[in-house]
Amino acid sequence: MTCVAVTGFGVVSAAGLDRGAFGRSLFEGRSAVGDLMLPRSVGRHSFRAAQIATLPRRAADMAGEGRAYDRFSVLALLAAEEAIAAAGLDEADLAGEHTSVLLGTGIGGATAIDDSHYGIYAEQRRPDPLNIPRLMAHAAPALLSRRWGCRGTVLAVSSACASGAQAIGLGMGFIRAGLAERVLVGGSEASLTPAAMQSWRAMRVLTSTRCRPFSTARDGMVLGEGAAVFVLESEQSAQRRGAPILARLRGYGTTSDAGDLVRPDPEGAAAAIRAALADAALPPHEINHVNAHGTGTRLNDAAEAQALQAVFGANAARIPLSATKPIHGHALGASGAIELIATILALQHRSAPGTLGFEAGQGAFPLSISASNQPIDGAIGLSTSFAFGGVNAALIVDAPALASL
Repeated sequence: MTCVAVTGFGVVSAAGLDRGAFGRSLFEGRSAVGDLMLPRSVGRHSFRAAQIATLPRRAADMAGEGRAYDRFSVLALLAAEEAIAAAGLDEADLAGEHTSVLLGTGIGGATAIDDSHYGIYAEQRRPDPLNIPRLMAHAAPALLSRRWGCRGTVLAVSSACASGAQAIGLGMGFIRAGLAERVLVGGSEASLTPAAMQSWRAMRVLTSTRCRPFSTARDGMVLGEGAAVFVLESEQSAQRRGAPILARLRGYGTTSDAGDLVRPDPEGAAAAIRAALADAALPPHEINHVNAHGTGTRLNDAAEAQALQAVFGANAARIPLSATKPIHGHALGASGAIELIATILALQHRSAPGTLGFEAGQGAFPLSISASNQPIDGAIGLSTSFAFGGVNAALIVDAPALASL
């Protein structure tokens, strides 16, 4: 199938408010996980997460009390601004029906939901008439559409932790099918709210120590927040306007387990990876790097390892693998988009970021994982996303080597 050009991308995360800072955190192994600051307590339990400490003033004002936008929408806007600037585009280029916006989110306006419910039930406050437009899942793509005058398709994809990856895959399809000249794609999530944290705790999937994907001692995940946005266009479109092609999306695959709501199925995950390889017309041995979903939970890591072994066989132990959630947290619906940026950065610098917290001799599976950065011998990477509801997604990307961040 036809490759799709990535001419710009941007990220905002606790690990960095732009792609340069984010990349330095990845390659220097600096975790953004810390004590979570919540607006109110629910019970006596405290939490740790990868929380964005400070937003730019204008963004903080947009997401503040009485404003029209939830935090997840503002994060998407910040990431999109960086992506569009990197692509060398402006409003005149994006305005009109030829530009679409497809963003993934697992929850949507979680802060608006939590705050409004607390205000109504606990404080007996009058409901804010802006609650509904804040919390709707497509508030973020609608904001981007409004900001740059994009009059093509505006769509929110909500499939839990596969949302961002599926939005990117759908955007690839839009470009390939000629449904849009350019597409803004990605994911955004900001759901570190009191009720959400207590609900995750009740599921017993949060780590009580630290997130250690694929380790024998792994005991759970650590949550995060953030957004990542990409500018997609055809290679011909990028070449016509002289835009640098930062990366090329080559393959996309998505499947459903059609089984348990929360227990992952290795066969479904493997099928998504195989579908991405088939879409890219690549044999498994052409993959030079894997950015794993790697949540650090007992069930997810085991299922993902089995899927990788099923697809790559003995070669799974030789492909440099990174699991980056210990650095930026699990951003749910934004994770696939954030981790695709991590994949592109790794390929650009031919270095797989170390999996923070992984200890030699503690590997639970025959995979090529290290706490230190590993060299990558090639330009092609795989990024995986697996979600509650049995949704699986895989993206294959290539990127030319760069000299530095």
